[in-house]
Amino acid sequence: MESYRLPFILLLIAASITPSHSSATPCRSNCGSLQIRYPFGTGYGCGSPRFEPYVTCNSNQLVLTTHTGSYPITAISYKDSTVTVTPSAMSTCNSMQQSPNLGLDWASPFQLGPSIILLLSCSPPTSSLTIKGSPVCDPSSAHLCATIYTCPAVVNLGLPLFPPTNSCCVYSPANFNSKGELDLREMKCKGYTSIASLEGSPTDPSKWVYGVTLKYRNGGFDDYYMNNKCNTCEDSGGICGYSPPTNSFLCICNNGFNTTMDCYNNYNPVQDYEDALGSSTSLSTWKIWLGLWVGLIFCIAA
Repeated sequence: MESYRLPFILLLIAASITPSHSSATPCRSNCGSLQIRYPFGTGYGCGSPRFEPYVTCNSNQLVLTTHTGSYPITAISYKDSTVTVTPSAMSTCNSMQQSPNLGLDWASPFQLGPSIILLLSCSPPTSSLTIKGSPVCDPSSAHLCATIYTCPAVVNLGLPLFPPTNSCCVYSPANFNSKGELDLREMKCKGYTSIASLEGSPTDPSKWVYGVTLKYRNGGFDDYYMNNKCNTCEDSGGICGYSPPTNSFLCICNNGFNTTMDCYNNYNPVQDYEDALGSSTSLSTWKIWLGLWVGLIFCIAA
């Protein structure tokens, strides 16, 4: 009889120290001041697996990473499916500088959106600037060049104050080259700026909102889960995520439990037990001691 007790005791102790759930999750509903909803996420296993390699939350700053660099995301429109990034090397009215190429990965779910891109300090005249034989500058928007060139910071691009506008180009329709980049060197321009909104002040560049607006597109995976599961999950207070390596859908609830549907009536008996013990007491520690006491009692009874 005693030969059966020891394995049973060891099994009981091992079971007692096995955690039943994870009380912490990297998935959050915000990153800094930005509300985070599907398809975006704040960490591995959060949001859509198609977006996670490109968009992450680092030190409360949502960041888009591509082969040309990492760019802070300063705005998201879930209604219009757009994000706005503000590359640190992009020129604004207050700060102008030579810029490296801006690029997107072709495999990513992002593409250029409806922002206005101005190429600055180009070899004049920009009226002759072409790509594959086609002119790229929009003469009907040349007034924006005259306006941005009233900013004193133009001297940082090697231009005089109030320079002639023939070194500026309103790049429209803006596009990336075969490498997925805005190749400033190829177009013989030193810098660029991108206007997300004129804010109703087309002649006052100090009031413009600067940033590159990008459209994002959902794939079949995202549309299926958004329409069938994610909306319900978020309505129930959960955060949409996925379970690697199969990337199956998860609804991550505040009580630390994950479900495949939603967080409605998602009862967590372990959490209730933790609350009963008090926040200063670790459930894992209690389970270990409980297992050891039960094992000891069995040994004494033997």
